[in-house]
Amino acid sequence: FKENRKDDIWLVDFYAPWCGHCKKLEPVWNEVGIEMKNMGSPVKVGKMDATSFSSIASEFGVRGYPTIKLLKGDLAYNYRGPRTKDDIIEFANRVAGPLIRPLPSQHMFEHVQKRHRVLFVYVGGESPLKEKYIEVASELIVYTYFFSASEDVLPEYVTLPELPAVVVFKDGTYFVYDEYEDGDLSSWINRERFQGYLNVDGFTLYELGDTGKLVAIAVIDDKNSSVEHTRLKSIIQEVARDYRDHFHRDFQFGHMDGNDYINSLLMDDLTIPTIVVLNTSNQQYFLPDRHIENTEDMVQFINNILDGTAEAQGGDGLLQRIKRIIYDAKSTVVSVFKSSPLLGCFLFGLPLGVISIMCYGICTADTDGGVDEHEAAKKENSDRELTDEGSEEEQEEEKNGKYTELSDGELKQKDIMEKKKD
Repeated sequence: FKENRKDDIWLVDFYAPWCGHCKKLEPVWNEVGIEMKNMGSPVKVGKMDATSFSSIASEFGVRGYPTIKLLKGDLAYNYRGPRTKDDIIEFANRVAGPLIRPLPSQHMFEHVQKRHRVLFVYVGGESPLKEKYIEVASELIVYTYFFSASEDVLPEYVTLPELPAVVVFKDGTYFVYDEYEDGDLSSWINRERFQGYLNVDGFTLYELGDTGKLVAIAVIDDKNSSVEHTRLKSIIQEVARDYRDHFHRDFQFGHMDGNDYINSLLMDDLTIPTIVVLNTSNQQYFLPDRHIENTEDMVQFINNILDGTAEAQGGDGLLQRIKRIIYDAKSTVVSVFKSSPLLGCFLFGLPLGVISIMCYGICTADTDGGVDEHEAAKKENSDRELTDEGSEEEQEEEKNGKYTELSDGELKQKDIMEKKKD
């Protein structure tokens, strides 16, 4: 594979045998391989145990499992979309095909426009803008398609201020790239590759983080058809449609079903239905300070965020990071005990029991040692007292002995003197 892979286009799943997500992907991956083969695609589908062939995995920059890559010549494209059969096949067909797809006729343009909710088209001949367009397409082809067309292929309602131009068709209308207002072409395409209003999930929210936009979401229950849930969703849709020219550079709009994901993201308990504005770049969020009754209230709330008068909560500061660690640990413990109480008792009770026994043993050992040392010291003092007493007796005996010796000497000398006298 390493020697011959450049001869073909490969879609490869780098997996680990012990990875739960890899096992979940396996049946989907098998369906992808079968369908790609049946449709006659030039893309070959394979999978590789990255733990057995770690050198090849490292060569392609594999850092986690599973990692899906499309290998095309010297290029390797990462797949970051939902792990469903249709999404993976769409990615493979898009990246394996031409970088820029030409639209030769109005009929072809209409056909492609029906298939794609967001459509990027370069209009004009050779130019520096086209070179930049091709460069951006090679980077962002993993997300969207790129097309080219002549001006007469476009619908009659399209009016271009000048040529060449880059146009995006979406939300029932079109928008022309302006270098002076929109900045870098790559950043503009990255921002505009989403519709103005989205059904947001966790993956989409992660992808929106690359756009640099604030995300205004109506958090609702899709299964609840009550007036309040429907009303908040409609307010967000109206703002996204009617105020696009005012807010599209700074805001992305949408709704999210359920509040579990939002609660875990914000480390807060939101009561649905509600509206929240997320800053995915620094993990800050904004909540309305009063009830949103209509579109005007929502527009005022957005303007307060833009002018800095709305209070920002959360963030990525040190205290928030500590709070995140505590929150994640608490959530993990609670989820384990909810799913399997016996397993939770085993996982958390056994280590605590072992630690308790160890602490008890250490404390007990220190107490016994202290008693032994005390008794040893006491015994040593007693021995010293006995030794001192013995030495006093011996000194007294020596003293008496010396007294006796001196007395005998004096008697002998006295006898000699008496004999001399005699």
